[in-house]
Amino acid sequence: MPSPTFAFLIRRPAHFIALGFGAGLAPVMPGTFGTLVAFPIAWWLQGHAGAVGWLAAIAGLTVIGAWAAQVTGTDLGSPDDGSIVIDEIAAFLLVLYFAGGDAMRQVAAFALFRFFDIVKPPPIRQLDAAIKNGFGVMLDDFVAAGYALIVLAIVVRIAGSA
Repeated sequence: MPSPTFAFLIRRPAHFIALGFGAGLAPVMPGTFGTLVAFPIAWWLQGHAGAVGWLAAIAGLTVIGAWAAQVTGTDLGSPDDGSIVIDEIAAFLLVLYFAGGDAMRQVAAFALFRFFDIVKPPPIRQLDAAIKNGFGVMLDDFVAAGYALIVLAIVVRIAGSA
């Protein structure tokens, strides 16, 4: 199946959202490019939104993202096409919320999230294989985010006690 084009991206609002505002069109590593999109969103939220604003943005992006992923996956004929990156954006925003504004924590959070999203340890791989709809597209990335947050919390705790 050919990769989506710019024309596909702008054909429907759902495509624009699901493809991460264009990041999903990257010819290599679209998931990584999608994850990077979360940084400027997070930096804006850090300066303009409190905890409720952050969580509302994450929740809203997750709900809209599930819809957009469903529509776009159907239109592409592939429920979890690699070009669909809204899942990485929404899930990584959650990781960044807990990582805070420290640049080193954000870099570590990025590396951990990408690791778990790519490797897909249990049950991520099983969820990814079993749930082939917009909700499933989002779910496996949120589980990867959970793993990243647990490891980040352990590292921060160990570093803090050293």
